[in-house]
Amino acid sequence: MNYWRTGILLVLAFVPALAAAMDVGLVGILSNKALLSISGGSPVTVPLGETVQGVRLVSVQSDQVVVEISGKRRPLRVGQNVVAGDAPSSKSGASTGEGGAGGENAVTLLADGAGHFFATGAINGVAVRFLVDTGATFISIGRSDAQRIGINLSNGQRGMSQTANGVTEVTKVKLSSVQLGTLILHNVDAVVHGKDLPITLLGMSFLNRMEMQRLGANMTLKKRF
Repeated sequence: MNYWRTGILLVLAFVPALAAAMDVGLVGILSNKALLSISGGSPVTVPLGETVQGVRLVSVQSDQVVVEISGKRRPLRVGQNVVAGDAPSSKSGASTGEGGAGGENAVTLLADGAGHFFATGAINGVAVRFLVDTGATFISIGRSDAQRIGINLSNGQRGMSQTANGVTEVTKVKLSSVQLGTLILHNVDAVVHGKDLPITLLGMSFLNRMEMQRLGANMTLKKRF
């Protein structure tokens, strides 16, 4: 059986293989952490002062970070990439300055008193309440919510998921659309749990297609692709 990891406050450590030429991109800034894409892999969270896959996070500012690669320090803004030894380039074409949502391909969320980001969006056109969870590999949906949305599980891939409450049976499906404010993504991977969840988790299958930047209590998500 296949295993996936989902769950509130669960730490996900996905480590892609290192390529010969290391390409590092800044996907988002979360307080004193950076969300980096390393050698084309899925975004990984790098805490200040720590090294992940050969990349050390030296400093974090409101709109940029400094990383150290092979002994050399390089500044990066959200949306920029750097190949070890080269100068940063803005591959995504996104604005690298400080600011708000900035158009129809971005949305800004406000943290609650506990620092969590909740938002009302839609799955396949049906309203859903989300909790942003960078520790969830996929969007994670409870059984009742999946039935309410009308998700067909017959063609899904069954497996097991390691959650904060233990191992549970899930079915991996493809969502036709996921909407958060003005952001709309199509063909997004998700897992439907065999039991109810208190809320739908907006996991990395959605978030890794976004630039994420956190400034204080605000988190801005901007569509990358």
